[in-house]
Amino acid sequence: MSHVTRYSVMPLPAVAEHEERFEAGPIQIGVEYRLLNDAIVAAAEFEAASGDTRGETTGLDDRGVALHIYANQDGEEREFLRFDCFQEDPHYHYVSWRDKANDMIHLDPVADGDALTWALDRIRTRLPQMLIRAGASDVAAVLDPGALEAALPRVTRAAFKARYAHDEEEEGA
Repeated sequence: MSHVTRYSVMPLPAVAEHEERFEAGPIQIGVEYRLLNDAIVAAAEFEAASGDTRGETTGLDDRGVALHIYANQDGEEREFLRFDCFQEDPHYHYVSWRDKANDMIHLDPVADGDALTWALDRIRTRLPQMLIRAGASDVAAVLDPGALEAALPRVTRAAFKARYAHDEEEEGA
């Protein structure tokens, strides 16, 4: 698929102190306001992946809310999906730990609209299919739709609060 970039490294982990997590049955949804710049990337330790593209490591300056989908697999907590609802380059990742694959797909803000709204809708309506695509069919099989629906209002509030709190900070700077 030409619209998919398969990276040679796994994604940078969330910054735990910047992330709020919400239980939704067998999964957790993390909400993080994420900064991505040269200094953060230079300081990161990356785990190798199966792709052949390293990705940009200089000239980076983007930010926005990231939504992380976590679950246990093979005895470890793993992130399987990440929606980077960035200001400049909104995109999402399928993260397959069994295949050591990190596939990134860019969003088209014109066609897809607001990246955060789009991502929350995908979690609500397409999560099982996306988990299967990310190599987590075992997780998709045990999803609890009721627990997911119960968690999504809190996730949505936290995500928009993170976005607007940081937007206001930047305007006041």
